[in-house]
Amino acid sequence: MDDVKIDATDVTATWEADELQVRATLGSAGVITPDKMVSINGKAFFDAMFAGHLPSPPIGETLDFIPIQIKDGSAIFQGRPSQQHYNPLGSVHGGWFCAILDSAVACAIHSTLPTGKGYTTLEIKVNMIRALTKDIPLVRAEANTIHVGRQTATAEGRIVGPDGKLYAHATTTCLVFEMK
Repeated sequence: MDDVKIDATDVTATWEADELQVRATLGSAGVITPDKMVSINGKAFFDAMFAGHLPSPPIGETLDFIPIQIKDGSAIFQGRPSQQHYNPLGSVHGGWFCAILDSAVACAIHSTLPTGKGYTTLEIKVNMIRALTKDIPLVRAEANTIHVGRQTATAEGRIVGPDGKLYAHATTTCLVFEMK
């Protein structure tokens, strides 16, 4: 069997085009009111966000990552590791890995929730496989739900580079509850 060689330059160009397309319609950063949140299901929430009718997550502006796609129990966030995210050792801080993965796995879960249900991260476990530096132009956090129940939900995610390398992986448990 032949090994398939990934052209990181082509993947990077595709990912950058995807980001430009999302940015063209994504809502500005902000938060919605609890009344609005309780009135829509997860799918409708993300549809409205990507159409620019609801705000996008403010944390993305701070940490330079953006949701690319969220639907049906899956989510993709894209981020640009840069020197502003470095720890004193000269690589991206573990908190950045955790933040982009937490966003992806939690939104994968959120996308499945019915109207009136909310969630919060109960636990997240992140394994950092290799360092990220500003030399990696962008990465994706790709997440999928494992289980969504009445009171808890679990999901898993991975940070991958345009060359297909794995940088980190995570699992989460979220508490699911009625919003009033």
